[in-house]
Amino acid sequence: MGEPIVPFDFSRLTREKLADRGGKVSVRDFAKPVRGDATFEDWWASLPRILAGRELRELVEAIVAARTVGRPVHLAMGGHVVKVGLGPVLADLIERQVITAVSVNGAFLIHDFEVAAVGFTSEDVDATLGSGRFGVSEATGQAFADIVDRAAEATTGLGNAAAEFLATNDLPHADASVLAACHRAGVPVTIHVAVGTDVVHLHPALHAARLGTALMHDFGVFTTLVSRLGGGVFVNIGSAVLMPEVFLKALTAVRNTGTAVEDMTCANLDFIRHYRPLTNVVTRPVAQSGRGINLVGHHEIMVPLIAAAVIRQLWSPAEDE
Repeated sequence: MGEPIVPFDFSRLTREKLADRGGKVSVRDFAKPVRGDATFEDWWASLPRILAGRELRELVEAIVAARTVGRPVHLAMGGHVVKVGLGPVLADLIERQVITAVSVNGAFLIHDFEVAAVGFTSEDVDATLGSGRFGVSEATGQAFADIVDRAAEATTGLGNAAAEFLATNDLPHADASVLAACHRAGVPVTIHVAVGTDVVHLHPALHAARLGTALMHDFGVFTTLVSRLGGGVFVNIGSAVLMPEVFLKALTAVRNTGTAVEDMTCANLDFIRHYRPLTNVVTRPVAQSGRGINLVGHHEIMVPLIAAAVIRQLWSPAEDE
């Protein structure tokens, strides 16, 4: 055997005073208990100013600051946002002009239409796929085809054609439709579709060439909206791939033509962490200027919470009565 190894002498380490060292977490930032008669403002102030508690405040403050000085708040979403019942909350923010632009994928339009038309959505795929009945609802497919035709006739994009369709066809639950609210409030809408991903692409009345033209129009409008995001806020909710990719392409086109788009806040909200939203929304776009926020939580909790905090900062209780 070789020579015994002498244990390291930890008494040789240079020590420092704990009070002089400091730390990343302080009692100043800790959560505070609330009383039984606490108001929303009391509860909001009680949240810890640490990690998500800090970033949640930063997002609300960014939205409030942007709208206070007339800068845009652009909301991008996937279909799940409608399916968890957030239409009325988002419609209220749109009507209040908190949200200044809306961009969604094809699934969002499908669910928003079905909610407006019949008051329910989200068919049971497990129960219908085996028999081949999944995605063949006549009204949904025909409505999408009609919206595409309307976009072609008006030489407008798919988004604004859809918003007008939902707002002007006397649908019984249009008050719960996000896109109908956009039409009423004059808020621009763009829709971005990957062909073959949505059940409405199975309908024989769909005119593919008209769809492509409408989609390219929307991508151009979306890119113009992105060019105006300096000092504003872009929020992606529940789109793991499509909207983050579209956003990145639009942003590079804008910057390629000389518009820097600086000092914007880019946020992603979802119930799990995804690669593309994290890179294409939260980090890459604001690497040189601005800030990125990534909040993990269920849409049905996070969106109403953020909406309530924004409204209470922009409107007093008396003004809202």
